[in-house]
Amino acid sequence: MPVLCQKDGHVATITLSRPEARNAWADDFTSGLVDHLKNLEDDEDVWCVILTGDEAGGAFSAGADMKRTDTHVVNSTSDFIRNLPKRKNHPVTALAAFPKPIVAAVNGYAVGIGCILTYCCDLIVASDRAEWRLPQSRLGIVPAHGGSVRLARWVGKGTAMRLALGFPLKAEEALRVGLAQWLVPHDELMGQAMEIAQQIASQPPLTTRLVKESLNLGLEMPSADLAAHLDMYRFFALEATEDKKEGHAAAREKRKPHFKGR
Repeated sequence: MPVLCQKDGHVATITLSRPEARNAWADDFTSGLVDHLKNLEDDEDVWCVILTGDEAGGAFSAGADMKRTDTHVVNSTSDFIRNLPKRKNHPVTALAAFPKPIVAAVNGYAVGIGCILTYCCDLIVASDRAEWRLPQSRLGIVPAHGGSVRLARWVGKGTAMRLALGFPLKAEEALRVGLAQWLVPHDELMGQAMEIAQQIASQPPLTTRLVKESLNLGLEMPSADLAAHLDMYRFFALEATEDKKEGHAAAREKRKPHFKGR
């Protein structure tokens, strides 16, 4: 199975695993990642997810498999148009729409589609070996699935343009420009990612879902006032939850809260 999934308490780790090809992309990555995300969305015991690449591959993902002759091939315009609705089942769309927090643990090269996947997550932890590349322009194509625009929302137009035109971004600069939120020595990467995911998973899961929704949808809105108005409904909804009562009680009683996701 090229996409692995393992659960540890309230945290699930998804691993892109094609180590013989530096975790390069193929159709089974597409279906495998989407299937796991669907299952984890329905799993009420999973409150946070980590996405990484198989360590044996020496990369997060080397992107499209350029050894395959059918890579980036469109057979006909009519087939392309008919298949457009299937974009909703693409991993980029599935990751961006996933309602629970996702932490990307970038353990090496993140190239092409592998690069785009990292910033469809919510937080990024980078190994000091991490490097982001969007090589599509030299192949005569563009970063698909909104790859350039999604990146610009993290790092601004200039840095996004630089990557989209083929210039790499190394780990230290990724931290400096805000693409990565943590930078750690390579052998500490997964430990740091798990610590972050467990901290998120220690909070009320309904709250972390709505924190993510508030920020992601708020960035799409024309004004902060409108985003603030809609946040009042989220605030009101959370006030009625059992976990809100437990969180407040635990704070008053100076004890560790026990959240149930209700």
